[in-house]
Order: sequence, then structure tokens, then C-alpha cells
Amino acid sequence: MYSKTFRHHMDQSKIIYTFVKDVFPVVKKELHFWQQKAAEASSNILSEQASASIGKKSFHAQGGSIYSLYGSSMDENLIKFIVALQTISDYLDNLCDRVGVEDVNAFLQLHCAITDALHREEDYKDYYAFYPYEEDGGYLQRLVSTCKEYIRTLPSYPLVQEEVLYLGGLYSEMQAYKHTSLSVREKHMQLWSKPHLIKYPELSTWEFSAAAGSTLGIFMLCTLARNPDLTKNKVTQVMDAYFPWVCGLHILLDYFIDLQEDSSTGDLNFVSYYENFHHKRQRLLWFLHQSMDKISTLDYPLFHLTVIEGLLSMYLSDPKTSLPEESLLSKQLLRAAPPSATMYYYICKILRRNNII
Repeated sequence: MYSKTFRHHMDQSKIIYTFVKDVFPVVKKELHFWQQKAAEASSNILSEQASASIGKKSFHAQGGSIYSLYGSSMDENLIKFIVALQTISDYLDNLCDRVGVEDVNAFLQLHCAITDALHREEDYKDYYAFYPYEEDGGYLQRLVSTCKEYIRTLPSYPLVQEEVLYLGGLYSEMQAYKHTSLSVREKHMQLWSKPHLIKYPELSTWEFSAAAGSTLGIFMLCTLARNPDLTKNKVTQVMDAYFPWVCGLHILLDYFIDLQEDSSTGDLNFVSYYENFHHKRQRLLWFLHQSMDKISTLDYPLFHLTVIEGLLSMYLSDPKTSLPEESLLSKQLLRAAPPSATMYYYICKILRRNNII
């Protein structure tokens, strides 16, 4: 038992070490490339938002790029895909949230870039058709094209495409409705989620919306598609583990650390809908336990566990969790995970102090 636990710690430590040492520099290089492209947009508004989305949200691409270490040595082409798709996601989030536009049709049209990026065909919609700004110097289409180039190389993409497009569609719709005006936002979200909740009756509107807001399921499915011997059964197993569990945990943690900030700015926060501290603790712990249980039956369960522990350590090490209630719940979540999660939590604290993440 001791030797098995020790070996697990060594394997996990190797993943984390390679992640920081080898993957982070490639992600940084890719983000720098897109930062340069963002500066070429003739619309100052679009250029500023593209640049800001990279500057302030780079940890999203960093975190997602852990999938480049799945089952083998680092896959640099997969990193390029993950960075490009995550950059689309973060850029569109800024366009919906930071420019004063509240048109749901404009947001839905913008997010066609996500679903286009997940199709192999050379098909590009007019993403800015209903948006007041459009001169981006080809920035968004180039990001979409970069994603298409990668998925065309995946031998088993046809086996994952249905699930990938389902997740991409949910993500796009959720983001569009979430960013509508305050007076109609909740109604939009509830109407949108209602037919989906038939399949997930144990979730609230806000928990389902959180799961829809994660790109991790897409990254994992595209990672699987590199395997020419992939089976549909393997795809189904990963889908059932990631959606809604790992994806939901991911975004609930994201909203958990932003709860106080969103409360002061009036931004929609999915965690704010829990009735009280006890309810919030119960549901976050449930998502954590469900995630750990579901990934235990997958291939390379230690890798998926490392992802979950990485989510806990990345988010809970954020300075925004230093308030008493957030700090208490953070400790309880870490205690519910294997001891290695606490070790990675302290590693993240050190990386934050040194501005590495």
C-alpha cells in the first residue's frame, strides 16, 4: 500500500513538474503570438478587449493545457489548439461583458466562432454580423482556423464530434444568455436550461449552467481523438465523468472565488444561488465527490485526479479565498480530496507569489 501511494505521488509530481517546466513556456509563447495578432485589429475596442482577455485570463489557457500531458510526452500541437480555443472563449466573454452591449442575437452570432472552430470544414460565419464593432484584422477567424487545422489531424475525431459539438453548443448558448441585461438574464437562463434539466434532474439551473461554462470536456475529448483505436464506449465514459461533474466542479470553483467581487459589481454568479453556507458547502463537496468517483473508472485515473486536484489548488490558492467564510470552505474542500491536493495548493501559493501563475 505504501509503495503504491508513493508511486502515485511520484507520478503526479512528474506530471506537475513537466506541466510547469515544459508546458507553461509553450503556452506563454502561444499567448504572446495571439497578443501580437490582437494588436493588429483596426478597431481599438476589439484590439483592447482581445489583448485584455489574454493579459488577465492567461491562467485559463495554462490550466487547460495540462491535457497535452495525457498518456504520453507533451503534445505541442494540442497546446496550440487548447490555447486558440480558450483564447476565443475568453475574447468573446470580454466582448459580451465589457463593452456595454446586451444584444443576445449579437452574442449568439459571436459564439458561432466556438462551434465553427470545432468543425473540420472550412466554413466561417460573419461573427460580428450583429455586433457594433467588426474590424478585428482577421483575428477571430484566424483563431477559428487554427482550431480547425488541429482537429483535421485527429484520426478519431468523428467518434467525439457529436459530444464536442454538444458541449460547444451548450457553452455558446449559456454565455450568450448569461450576458443579457440584468432584467431578463435569470429568465433567459431558466428557459434555456429547462429542457436540458430533464436529463439532469439532480442539478439546478445554475449548476447545469456552470457545467456548460467549462471547456475542459472539449479539451479532453479532443485529446482522446488522437488515438486511432478509440472506441465509442471510451468516449461515453469520459463524457459521463466530465459532464456535468468535472466541468461543473471547475466553474463552480471559479464562481466561488469570485462571489464577493461579483456581488459588488452586479455580475451574475452561479454560486450566489445557494441558500446559505451549509447548502453551498454541501453542493460543492457533492460535485467534488462525484467527480472523483466518476474518474476512478476511466483510463489513466491518476491523470484525471491530478486535473481535479489542480483545479482545487489553482482556485483555492487565489487570494480572493482569504476571507473567513471562503477560507473555511476552501479547507473543507481540500480535506475532502487526497492529501496531495493540499501539497499542490501550497505549490500554487508559491507560484502565485513568484508571478508564474
